[in-house]
Amino acid sequence: MYQKQGLSAHFMFMDFRVETNGFQPEYFDALFVQPSFLLLKELLPDQMETSAICMKKKAPRYAGAPAFQRACWIGIMVCVLSMVGGCKSGQSPVAEEISPQYPDQLLQKATNQALNNVDGFPADSLNIPRSIHPDGSLRGVKSRDWTSGFYAGTLWQLYAYSKDPKLKQAAQEWTAFQAKERFDDHTHDLGFKVYCSIGEGYKLTAEPIYKTYIIDAARQLIQRFNPAIGAIRSWDHNRDKWDYPVIIDNMMNLEMLFAATRLSGDSSFYQIALQHAQKTMENHFRADHSSYHVIDFHPDGQVRKRNTHQGHSHESAWARGQAWGLYGFTVAYRETQVAAFLTKAQEIAQFFFHHPRLPEDKVPYWDFDAPGIPEEERDASAAAIAASGLLELSQHDPQNASQYIAWADQILQSLGSEAYQAEQAPFLLRQSVGSKPHDSEVNVPLVYADYFYLEALHRRKELFQRGRLQVSTPAN
Repeated sequence: MYQKQGLSAHFMFMDFRVETNGFQPEYFDALFVQPSFLLLKELLPDQMETSAICMKKKAPRYAGAPAFQRACWIGIMVCVLSMVGGCKSGQSPVAEEISPQYPDQLLQKATNQALNNVDGFPADSLNIPRSIHPDGSLRGVKSRDWTSGFYAGTLWQLYAYSKDPKLKQAAQEWTAFQAKERFDDHTHDLGFKVYCSIGEGYKLTAEPIYKTYIIDAARQLIQRFNPAIGAIRSWDHNRDKWDYPVIIDNMMNLEMLFAATRLSGDSSFYQIALQHAQKTMENHFRADHSSYHVIDFHPDGQVRKRNTHQGHSHESAWARGQAWGLYGFTVAYRETQVAAFLTKAQEIAQFFFHHPRLPEDKVPYWDFDAPGIPEEERDASAAAIAASGLLELSQHDPQNASQYIAWADQILQSLGSEAYQAEQAPFLLRQSVGSKPHDSEVNVPLVYADYFYLEALHRRKELFQRGRLQVSTPAN
């Protein structure tokens, strides 16, 4: 609400006309280092950055510097005054803070949907919900698929909220299919397949066999670790294209390794996760803190090539990849307390949420550099992952916590709106993108979007319950 008012006021002042004798760019250099401008930039970083960008774009229409600067200052103050009613210290005024009831409302809505649909989707190991086909029918997969654990994980999360035995039973039935996946030796995605299903069940039931399965899966996953390279291998396919590919998504599977050390006492899982995170931090990121999708390594650990397989181009910023990195490095910091990991998570968050092509509702286009923006598809899955990652990050960076929570709140408000709520059972969200370059799952529901959406709602609810900025520590 406030963002619209502020931008409206901003553009209103930018249409003022002043006497001109020609525009000199260096006038902005003086304007933007004025103490009052710097103070406003510190208090309202998003708004002042937007103002600066707009001034520079509009400036050629206007004239002499002194008069133009005065017009700029008038506009800035109008913008600030129009937003002041929504400002809180250290917090973005671009949206109203959600109410403590909001996460409950969305969790209850999702619970009701699941209870209404659960009988229509009996457990079927050959038809685990992943997405929909172009004709609107369910796209189901086998347990071998990398997404197979998320549907059970959503059911566990809804059981955690509702304590409804019907949802617990359904979660147990779908989770049973994932047990054999702990021995899958052809994938790096064991965290997604096992920890997002069996791991969720273990958190809620402390079932001993679930603990065993998590440790088994972690033991299988570390077989893909190459000490000479210092990372866990991702894909086995396309060996003609990559020698030793490591994708940014793989940061998400480290959480299971950290958990396995706590559950087993075996520090090797922790050490491998630590080395993988360090190798990724050193090689996946550009100077602007955006991430490549795939880094291919030579046997000696040197980079062979850098690609973005599911993005617009190799040098583009694929939105879900940025979200994986934000979430993954936040978890890596939580588990290791390595300061560089926190810094990396902070840098990714700043890149993501200060990007000039991030829409106002904070649900990104599928790639920040997609050529057809603003007509490109949005990716609700990237937004949900980022929201959950931000809420976790807020617990480890108190100085910036209010901003992270404000951004996450904007995402949750958007995803909870009619524009992003799915109509096709058993999914919760629509408007996600799997891989547009491969014309795969474009503008459809995706089960992993639902999983991280529910996780974000739980995390926001817990923040309200514990006191909004209480700093958390790793679970034992």
